[in-house]
Amino acid sequence: MPSMLEIKDLCVSYGAIEALKGVSLSVEKGSIVAILGANGAGKSTLLRTISGLVKPKSGRITLAGDMDITGMVPYRIAAQGVIQSPEGRLILQGLTTEENLKVGTYAIRDKQEGGESLSRSQQIRQNFETVYELFPILRERRLQQANTLSGGEQQMLAIGRALMAGPRVLLLDEPSLGLAPLIIRDIFRIINRLREQGNTILIVEQNAFQTLKIADYAYVLELGHVSMQGPASQLIHDEALVEAYLGGQKA
Repeated sequence: MPSMLEIKDLCVSYGAIEALKGVSLSVEKGSIVAILGANGAGKSTLLRTISGLVKPKSGRITLAGDMDITGMVPYRIAAQGVIQSPEGRLILQGLTTEENLKVGTYAIRDKQEGGESLSRSQQIRQNFETVYELFPILRERRLQQANTLSGGEQQMLAIGRALMAGPRVLLLDEPSLGLAPLIIRDIFRIINRLREQGNTILIVEQNAFQTLKIADYAYVLELGHVSMQGPASQLIHDEALVEAYLGGQKA
């Protein structure tokens, strides 16, 4: 499979602190790639750098084989289809569920697809149907103030808002954070379903076991560098990695 996102020798510093030290990774089209590691390993910094929120000191980030997006401003990166669902969800208070979803469509433009012209409004309608099919509860709650949703519903809304942009690469930052175990299982089932539908996903998670169950490939970050990598189906059997080092749960 071709690489949708390629990162080569990425270095990021906050003053004298080196947050990422020569990180390289590849995300194949239609796959789920997991970034695992303890707090402070550099996982969220990696996603924020890909999104353009943090500027790298050196290295290169390439989209779809030939587009260099290194150091682009965030809105330009988003316009190229690299969309992040942030840690903490960042739901917009004062807006309804549907209004929050519509915020995710700001970068959509008219396009040609399969010889057919799709207007911005047509794409938005299609994306709403896709999101509501994935998350029926959001259709039920579409006129409800988004800040009154439960934690699990807000996480579904955050992922749905990212999907409204029609991403080429979906970046998920700690989607299970602060959620009950039953809701976490629902969220991971939905993420796996997104992959089955052909989405390309880079996910940062501390819940190692649940993430490795759905991922195709995984990288482990330790103090800003890649300390381990391999097919998720192999790493999931490394008991020391899953239970001791990463603190993953097998529930």
